[in-house]
Amino acid sequence: MDQALGLRKDLKGDRPWKGTYAEPLSPVKRGVRVMSVSSGKGGVGKSNIVVNLALALDRLGLRVMLMDADLGLANIDLLLGLTPRFNVGHVLAGTKRFSEVLVAGPGNIRILPASSGIQELTKLTDDQKLHFLEMLDEVDVEMDVMLIDTGAGISDTVLYFNLAAQERIIVITQEPTSLTDAYALIKVLYTRHGERHFRIIANGVDDEKSGKMVFSKISKVADHFLDGLSLDFLGSIPKDPFIPQSVLQQKALLELYPQSPSARAFLRMADQIQRQPPRVTPGSIQFFWKRLMNV
Repeated sequence: MDQALGLRKDLKGDRPWKGTYAEPLSPVKRGVRVMSVSSGKGGVGKSNIVVNLALALDRLGLRVMLMDADLGLANIDLLLGLTPRFNVGHVLAGTKRFSEVLVAGPGNIRILPASSGIQELTKLTDDQKLHFLEMLDEVDVEMDVMLIDTGAGISDTVLYFNLAAQERIIVITQEPTSLTDAYALIKVLYTRHGERHFRIIANGVDDEKSGKMVFSKISKVADHFLDGLSLDFLGSIPKDPFIPQSVLQQKALLELYPQSPSARAFLRMADQIQRQPPRVTPGSIQFFWKRLMNV
């Protein structure tokens, strides 16, 4: 049940955004690839990967929107040193519109920030899902890719955004708990919801060979127990001292250390995503939100 969302890139308007908040956006024109990025457990560097993958796609000329869907424990804003006044919680509460919540990130990235420490947002109600749909007309966004940074684990909200996405990326490390929990997430999406296609990123490995070995471990288990499952290796991010340095400076790695080994890895992944067409033809943003309503 892969789904998508739709929008169009206008090269004539390709320029950095000024100020803290994104400027008014143009009408939707064509399809968008919607990709969720998840992990079985926290602490695997998922959000940092999402931020830099978004910037890498931006460097390739794609228009990117990043949605922080870890609704109760947001950290995209912290990673980028942003201080948004409003977030998706205000949209769900009906006090703000999408246009008032979107903020400008590095490059031309647009960010829909979440909030931290609000337990009520960890499980969306039917009314909140309906309100998302009602706010649909506010989302006049031009983009080629929408990245959804979900929470970790197998909560209803994590599953919700994975099922609404067109493509699913799972982040793993070489830690046994990371592999076990990632497999659990994949298994739930496979057995309960029929999702059969996943891409895997191995983070914090010694080199590409080590990354492929980590991928092989989860792939062998999945092939043995989940018939018909497709796991594709998107690539690996090497251990890199520049990564914690960029986190401490609250800037994207690709901004601060564009020649670092990990920065080059992100660019290779972005290029691979751009070259590989989605399995399902991108649809419209209306279709995406309606899909969210039915999850």
